[in-house]
Amino acid sequence: MDIPSIPIVFIVNKLGVKIEYSQETEPMGTAGPLALAKDLLLKDSEPGQPFFVLNSDITSEFPFAELLEYHKSHGKEGTIMVTTVAEPSKYGVVVCDPKTGRIDRFVEKPQQYVGNKINAGIYIFNSGVLDRIELRPTSIEKETFPAMAEAGQLYAMELKGFWMDVGQPKDFLSGMAKYLGSLEHRDVEDKKLLATGPNFIGPVMVDPTAKIGESCLIGPFVSIGPGCIIEDGVRISRSAIMGGARIKAHTWIDSTIVGWQCTVGRWARLERITVLGMDVTVADEVYINGAKVLPHKSINESVTDPNAIIM
Repeated sequence: MDIPSIPIVFIVNKLGVKIEYSQETEPMGTAGPLALAKDLLLKDSEPGQPFFVLNSDITSEFPFAELLEYHKSHGKEGTIMVTTVAEPSKYGVVVCDPKTGRIDRFVEKPQQYVGNKINAGIYIFNSGVLDRIELRPTSIEKETFPAMAEAGQLYAMELKGFWMDVGQPKDFLSGMAKYLGSLEHRDVEDKKLLATGPNFIGPVMVDPTAKIGESCLIGPFVSIGPGCIIEDGVRISRSAIMGGARIKAHTWIDSTIVGWQCTVGRWARLERITVLGMDVTVADEVYINGAKVLPHKSINESVTDPNAIIM
């Protein structure tokens, strides 16, 4: 299958970070993209140098240094982080030796108890793992990992602290809340990321370029992105306000994701996992009760159906 890698290089001036990525021309599953990016992963790396692989829809404290140290200590091909869950029957369970961490097998949604550790979506591999993956659509969970476990080349490290799959709007808000809450218990530099003052009920994170009006009450569990304008008398709780959004005066927002460049009118009310896509305009005094609004739409009337999708 001829699927060319398309590396594109960006220089992020603010952070001084160089980013290179390969683009799929067709869906490649969870393992195929590693084969697609093989040249990039091996580029400028020392022989045997490990690399991290992350699922993009999770949040945690991401203990990379500890994971690297543990991976080097056992000397095998791969390590995956696992997290403990209360109801393992809903997940694929990782069965491993509790003393050594060596993974024995994976059991999908077990009906009888075999363990309570699941894949947390954070991995580290030696470059040799790339020889196991063909350039085709393939699953790292169903094909690559079982083969590595059978060969005794896959170990598990337990993830401490919070973990959340944030692939759905409700879970995204829960994951954001867990992250913000974790900052309250970390070192002084991390705590400086949180807003303080009479207008905030912590934890709240506000970008330095955002403008907050008078008599607002914001929090708990709110993030406000760069360039946002929050006018006077606004109440926001358990919500994410993306960059460039404008929330006009005396609006109430709870359990909502407001997308980039949105405008929410005066005295509007948004709640119950409402999601606004990019560049959505909500008129004054409109009520949205959990609807999902696609980008570039204008909402001029209230939407009371929580299952509504505005296209």
